[in-house]
Amino acid sequence: MTMEETANTTEHREHEEIYANAVRAGKRTYFFDVRRTRGNDYYLTITESKRRYNEDGTFHYQKHKVFLYKEDFEKFTDALTEAIKKIIELNKDKNDEMVDKISNNFTDVNFEDLGIPEQEKTEASDEQKAEEVIAEEEAKSE
Repeated sequence: MTMEETANTTEHREHEEIYANAVRAGKRTYFFDVRRTRGNDYYLTITESKRRYNEDGTFHYQKHKVFLYKEDFEKFTDALTEAIKKIIELNKDKNDEMVDKISNNFTDVNFEDLGIPEQEKTEASDEQKAEEVIAEEEAKSE
């Protein structure tokens, strides 16, 4: 074994990977890796990876890492939870406004008002579902 291989093996042991999970989110992938130090302490590495294209058409991955150590887990979790709650709260207000705007533009219509028999409603619903499935399949093949 060369000195370089020995150094790499030692470095790997110093940061042994215990658990790994990848989350694909659109154009990004997030990696959550639990690692162990030489002193048997655990820490979390969160890596955001994005594919970027060079001018010549080739690509590379741009990565950003966050190292989270056990003494910061509780504070980090609390802050992350609060931030997510705030985003949900802010989006709820937006979504409520949008629903109000949309619902004010339409009137309620019942099938009974249109005089469509129950069987025709079911057939129309089945046809609509079939058309949606076909459209999805065509979109996937493009």
